[in-house]
Amino acid sequence: MNITVEKQPNCNASLLVEVPSDTVQSERNKIVKTYTSQARIQGFRPGKAPRKVIEKRFGSSITSELEERLARQAFEKAMTEQGLKVLDFGRPADFKETPDGSVTFRSQLTLAPEINLPDYKGITITAGSAEVTGEEVEQNLQSLRERLADYSDIEGRTATTGDLAVIDYTSTLDGTPLEEALGKPVGYLSGREGFWIKIDEESFLPGFAAELDGCSAGDEKEIKVTVPEDFPVAELHGKELVFDVKVKEIKEVSLPELDDEFAAKVTGGKGLDELKSMVEQQLGVEKQRQVDDAKVNQIVEHFNELVDFDLPEELVREETQSQADSLVQRGVQSGMSEDEIAAQQAEIFATAGVQARTNLKTNFILQEIARVENIQISDAELVNHLATVAQSRKESPKKMIKQLQKEGRIPGIRNSMLVGKAIDFVLEHANVEEASASTEDQEEKS
Repeated sequence: MNITVEKQPNCNASLLVEVPSDTVQSERNKIVKTYTSQARIQGFRPGKAPRKVIEKRFGSSITSELEERLARQAFEKAMTEQGLKVLDFGRPADFKETPDGSVTFRSQLTLAPEINLPDYKGITITAGSAEVTGEEVEQNLQSLRERLADYSDIEGRTATTGDLAVIDYTSTLDGTPLEEALGKPVGYLSGREGFWIKIDEESFLPGFAAELDGCSAGDEKEIKVTVPEDFPVAELHGKELVFDVKVKEIKEVSLPELDDEFAAKVTGGKGLDELKSMVEQQLGVEKQRQVDDAKVNQIVEHFNELVDFDLPEELVREETQSQADSLVQRGVQSGMSEDEIAAQQAEIFATAGVQARTNLKTNFILQEIARVENIQISDAELVNHLATVAQSRKESPKKMIKQLQKEGRIPGIRNSMLVGKAIDFVLEHANVEEASASTEDQEEKS
């Protein structure tokens, strides 16, 4: 069997196979023999039908099985002799039988990227502290109080810092309605009715809420705001927006007392000390997750800065679509309309494409590290992981695993576990430095 591989850009390769006539005939004989032994043809005892009768009756099936068998043998030989790491063998095509009985065919392969690994042991990364401070616990408790607050209409005074205003508003840029000026939807910036806003510096755009201080229900006013440079819509950076605002209601916030009665409502019967302990524990888990995520992000950034290689375009398209779907879903959950999402389709796919390439590069690098370090996922580890997932979902493990097998998702889950193990390996061999307080503050702002 003669195999020629022509590598092409973007992890593609053309495979040309020539199978000698003696190999073709040998494999055909094996297949015909099997059909002869198993066929039930009227007028002949089992296994006694003449070859010509078998080939006439099952000719197309014999040919299909022969082509499949020859292709499988060629693929195995290509990987063994030429060291190919194949992601997808494609569909063999152009089967041709020459006058001497030999067979040729070709297939378009998708190869795994060729990666020159950088040093992945001893990478220096910084890590913040996962320690929970008393101030953080108090802030979280304050947020709980605000969520359970009572709101009452204000009478006899104007609004002040800490109150809530219910407003209707529209916006313009250079005298033109904002969406018309930009040529695309901009969500809540364009206008809302019955919009609740807390009168403090953190609400809405900088300087907007302060203009509501001193207002009463029924007041109308014009509020001018300059959009900051870190606002998500780049076209508005430094622009002055004019908001026409009508104050419909002003409300006073009455926070519940932070006592055992409040704690019982939140926890289902536990006291204040127990609530504080629960909050501290939850914050600790969240901060540790953030620290771990920050470490992983630094590893990803490190690899993506040092290593570059071609990626299979089909995988890039699939991952880009997956990332775009996730962005759209998050947009819907945050209240974006279909028109707003449609208007930002180009930006969504641009962002998704960048993330897709980063994800795929990181995945392939970590898989290569796993290969070099002989990191594997055993069947027992896979089953235990799936059993844990099933238990968390309150499903039968056997039923869930059977469904995953049916959907062909088991290999993907195994690969995800392998990548996770490779990340753990890199982190175990990393040089972890404690982040300074200023560094942590900067990371939180970013």
